[in-house]
Amino acid sequence: MSPIPVATSKPTIYHITESILGAAWQRRGVLACLLWPLSLLFRAVSALRRSLYAAGRLRSTRLPVPVIVVGNIFVGGTGKTPLTIWLVHMLRQAGYVPGVISRGYAAHATGVQMVRHVTQTSLASEVGDEPLLIATHGHSPVVVGRDRVAAAEALLQAHPEVNLIVSDDGLQHYRLQRDIEIMLFDSRGIGNGWVLPAGPLREPASRRRDFTVVNAASIQSSMPASSIRMKLVGELAVQLTDPAQCRLLLALRDQSLRIAAAAGIGNPQRFFSMLSAAGLVFEALALPDHCNFSDNPFAAMTADLILITEKDAVKCRQIESIKHDPRIWVVPVTAQIDSALSHQIHHILEKLRVRSTA
Repeated sequence: MSPIPVATSKPTIYHITESILGAAWQRRGVLACLLWPLSLLFRAVSALRRSLYAAGRLRSTRLPVPVIVVGNIFVGGTGKTPLTIWLVHMLRQAGYVPGVISRGYAAHATGVQMVRHVTQTSLASEVGDEPLLIATHGHSPVVVGRDRVAAAEALLQAHPEVNLIVSDDGLQHYRLQRDIEIMLFDSRGIGNGWVLPAGPLREPASRRRDFTVVNAASIQSSMPASSIRMKLVGELAVQLTDPAQCRLLLALRDQSLRIAAAAGIGNPQRFFSMLSAAGLVFEALALPDHCNFSDNPFAAMTADLILITEKDAVKCRQIESIKHDPRIWVVPVTAQIDSALSHQIHHILEKLRVRSTA
């Protein structure tokens, strides 16, 4: 099969810088060492900020319902959205009525905004791609806003039945008090182990948390021994123009189809590795995280089939020049969590019940 010409997004200074730093952050090379003095300053400022909140010198808010934060300290995506959706389903099965708050990365809306997904669907450009995905699959109310306290208070006012808040990201948003913290890593682990800008970490790897989840095939030695493994599994491809049309990924092997795969997520290689593990042969196109698709990257492709992520699909469905392209198929993924976390879910629930009756 001949190679497929794949369109490439026009590189910007930001993307070039991101690429250079991403490579430097995986080892303690020359560039990382040159930036190390700045990372000491960043770490000191972060520690001071945490201590001021802990001492009550900076004001934080405790909501009338328990709060679980699902986040990461590694810059970029690690798979928080599928984990958040999984957690929301688990909490609902346990009898809770969860609601979700999120910053809504790249959202243009100001203040706080409820994510609509039933009778009318919010624009991904207004609320962000990940919150829209959570609202659609989590079947729980979702509110976005940079001020997570304001977002949570708006959610509780609009949905008084909600008795638990899940914060999608926000480990560093200390103004919102939390009862449980779940920290997520992926196959990149902690990189070179240094904080910004010499490394990829927003906070030291030793930062406390209640659970560590690793979205990877195996758990690295740099992770705590109590870490829980998660993997994202995709078995189907669903046509963007007609969701009733589905194909098994395994059925796409050994065919004469020219296949391309595109991913605008924090770690595109994770999506490509999953497709390769399914036995697919394709040309890969890594797009910037939260790509807005304003320049249609699929227009110049000569592929017969283009596989994309669900996160990208929520935006592509709202773009006229893309949503009618029959070559585009979406690969939904679900989080499969090691039984360790499923068994420990009762510890989470017990801690929440103690909070509720306090």
